[in-house]
Amino acid sequence: MFTSVDDVSARLAETGYLASPAVATTVFLAARLGKPLLVEGPAGVGKTELAKAVARACDARLVRLQCYEGVDESRALYEWNHAKQLLRISAGRGESWDEARTDIFSEEFLLPRPLLTAIRGDDPKVLLLDETDKADVEIEGLLLEVLGDFQVTVPELGTVTATRRPFTVLTSNATRELSEALRRRCLFLHIGFPDAELERRIVRLKAPGVDAALAESVVRVVGALRAMDLRKAPSVAETVDWARTLLALGASTLDETVVRDSLGVVLKHQDDIQKAAAKLDLDAL
Repeated sequence: MFTSVDDVSARLAETGYLASPAVATTVFLAARLGKPLLVEGPAGVGKTELAKAVARACDARLVRLQCYEGVDESRALYEWNHAKQLLRISAGRGESWDEARTDIFSEEFLLPRPLLTAIRGDDPKVLLLDETDKADVEIEGLLLEVLGDFQVTVPELGTVTATRRPFTVLTSNATRELSEALRRRCLFLHIGFPDAELERRIVRLKAPGVDAALAESVVRVVGALRAMDLRKAPSVAETVDWARTLLALGASTLDETVVRDSLGVVLKHQDDIQKAAAKLDLDAL
C-alpha cells in the first residue's frame, strides 16, 4: 500500500489529512506487517478520518462497522435472508428438507455484514471498526477470530479466509478498557491534540481563507481552553469549525466580543462556556 513513511505522509496529505511523523510511521508499519491498527485518543482528533484518508489514498473501499452497545453477530458479521428463505421453501413444497436446506443455506440467501464483507473478494478494502469501546465485551470474541486470522466461520458454508487482507483500523475513545487479547493482535497508536504548528496547518488547510495571523490566534486560544479544567476540551474538528465560523462572521481578529459570541462553537457545555468566559484572558495570550 505504501513504499515508505514519507510516502504515507505525502499521500495522506493529498487527501487532506496532515499526519504527524508518529501517525505516518504507525500506518506504514500496519500496512507493511498486515496488522490491525488500534487508534485511541479523545473525540475529534482525527481517528476515524485517518481510516477514511487511508482508503482515499489507496483507492480502497471503506467498509465501516459503527459499534454501539448491543451490536451483535448478525449486525457485524452476517445473517440469513429469512424472508427469502421462506419464499424458497414455499415455492418448493414437494422437496424434502434435505433438498431445501442445501439450497436455502447458500450464498444467494446470505446477507454479509461489514466483517464478512471486508474479508471477501480481492479488491483493496479498509475495514473501520469505529468506537470499538462502545460495543459489548462479548463482541470482542468475534473480533479475535477476524483480526487474528482474517477469517470467518459460517457454520452452514464453512470458513471464509481473506485472500487479500483489508487494512484494518479500530478506533476507541477509551470509555472502557479493551481486552489484552484484542490489543495483542493490533499495533497501537494514540492520537492526542496536535502541537500548535500542526494544528495551524490543519486550520489553514481545512478552512481556506483564514490568514496566518487569525489561524495562529484561534489555535492559541483553543490551546488555552484545553489547559482549563473543562468537561469537554475542544477537539481539532471544533478548532476548524471555529475558524470557519470566524470567516462566516467576517472577523479578522479575535476580540472579547467575537470570542464571547462564538464560544458555543468550540465548547458544548454551558458550565464550560461560563468557566472559559471568566478565566480566558486574551491580552495574556
